[in-house]
Amino acid sequence: MTVTYTFDVFSSLDGFGSATADWSGYWGKQGPELLEHRLACYSEEQRMVFGATTFRSFVDMLAGAADDADVRDPWVRRMCDLPATVVSSTLAEPLDWRDATVERGDAVEVVRRLKEESKVPLRSHGSLAMNRALMAAGLVDRVQVTIFPVITGRTGASPIFKGAADFDLELLESRTLDSRIQELVYRPALHT
Repeated sequence: MTVTYTFDVFSSLDGFGSATADWSGYWGKQGPELLEHRLACYSEEQRMVFGATTFRSFVDMLAGAADDADVRDPWVRRMCDLPATVVSSTLAEPLDWRDATVERGDAVEVVRRLKEESKVPLRSHGSLAMNRALMAAGLVDRVQVTIFPVITGRTGASPIFKGAADFDLELLESRTLDSRIQELVYRPALHT
C-alpha cells in the first residue's frame, strides 16, 4: 500500500506562486486562522519532499530572516523539523536542514519508491516543476491550493501550472480562512 502525497502550494487568484515588487510571502493577507490551520496541517508526522531549487530557496530565506519574520511562523518552523527528502543531482549532504537527505535520480522514480516505502504521508510545499511532473505521472494524491485574494498580473512570478498536463479535479475539501483566503483540496486525475 502506498502513502498519500500532497502537493501544497500558495497561489494568487491568477495562479502565481509568488510575486516581485513589494508583496510579502502571504501577499500581506495572512491572519490567525490561516496560521493556525497551517500549523495543524504540519502537526501530524509526515515527510517533506522538495526539489533542489525550492529547497535552496527555503534555506536561503530562513538564513537571512529575523526571528520575528513571516518565514519563521510556527508552521514553517514545524515544517523545518520534519524529515525531508530533497531530489537533486547538484546538492550534497550534509544539508542545512535538521533531518534532510538527498536522493539522486528522476523525481518520478524517487517519489514512486518513497510512496511505497514510507510509513508516513508525503508532502511538498512549492517545488512547482517537480510537482507538475509528479502529477503527470499520477503520483500526486492531493493538490492543496491556498488562494490569497490578490491578482498579481504585472508582478506575478512562478506560474504554478505553467506547462502542466490537463487534469480533472475532484473537490475533497474547501474552507475560508480569515474571511478572505480560500483553501481548496483536490484529487487530480489526468484528463483523457
